[in-house]
Amino acid sequence: MDVQTKREQEKVLVTQMIALYCRGNHGTKKGHLCPECAELSEYACQRSDKCPFMETKTFCSNCKVHCYKPEMREKIRAVMRYSGPRMIFHAPIPALRHVIETVKERKRLEKAK
Repeated sequence: MDVQTKREQEKVLVTQMIALYCRGNHGTKKGHLCPECAELSEYACQRSDKCPFMETKTFCSNCKVHCYKPEMREKIRAVMRYSGPRMIFHAPIPALRHVIETVKERKRLEKAK
């Protein structure tokens, strides 16, 4: 998979997760985001666009460099905690791919130590 495709997939997935969080926590309707979540979504997409490690990284949580501002990092963590377990019902294929890639990455990191 080329880097641009990987970037686009990551942006789609994070946007889906933010939308799920926003519906569940802010009562928005499907397809709409509150201003706070819209700002977070745009910020996350900008970070993906500028990521120099996109070619080799699996997910931001596994990255050695955290490029999110602390405030935005806390917001995206809350989104991930809420949306992660629910994604299996909303986007099962990307959710399963995420679990598989996370397990592979953990094993690779353990071997490296």
